[in-house]
Amino acid sequence: MSKVGVFRALHHGRAPDDPLVLPGPWDAASARVFARAGFPALATPSAGVAASLGYEDGRTPADEMFAAVARIARAVDVPVSADVEDGYGLAPGELVERLLAAGAVGCNLEDSTGGVLKDPHEHAAWLAEVRAAAGDRLFVNARVDTFVRGVADPDRALERAALYVAAGADCVYPIGAPVDVVPLLRSGVQGPVNVLARPGEGPSPAELGALGATRITFGPGLQRRAESALREIAAELAE
Repeated sequence: MSKVGVFRALHHGRAPDDPLVLPGPWDAASARVFARAGFPALATPSAGVAASLGYEDGRTPADEMFAAVARIARAVDVPVSADVEDGYGLAPGELVERLLAAGAVGCNLEDSTGGVLKDPHEHAAWLAEVRAAAGDRLFVNARVDTFVRGVADPDRALERAALYVAAGADCVYPIGAPVDVVPLLRSGVQGPVNVLARPGEGPSPAELGALGATRITFGPGLQRRAESALREIAAELAE
């Protein structure tokens, strides 16, 4: 089975308390750490990669992001999905080919840009073009940004999720959804649901799985924990 086939299969047939946990490497070294720990796949966080490259979140040039993803994918044998933000303005065909050239088996694509939600119908049409260009070569995780853009009504997230699934998304990611809303999202989404976990805070991945999460990602949380640990080491050295 191809890597993308393996990755897609990891999202299906899971027990409720056994969601797919995807650590987010920000460079080749962190990717090797996660792969050697036994995780079956990885998912890069754009904010974590940006920090490793010296950029603010959302400010990484596309060429540098794809190059970073390529280094991460090259460093490990497990499948790697890439957060490529809003697609950097690339045409669907070019976006797909650049992801494949970097060695990614999947991608996160968000439905806001510059802090503003996109029209969901226009975004769904764009996702359908990405799907058509990718065929079965990429796993598409459609991020739903309503909760992080101040729209608290879960029905708005569900409306967007339905459009994106109909457009061919393999999974939806209502980032920032409150924990108590996860069961409602699970019941209303046809397909896998990605939930954001915060390392060391809130429910465990298993608990989120029991609430309805199919897969768990951490955004830049793991990179920030590593940075915090490094600050402690630096402070000790400076004493």
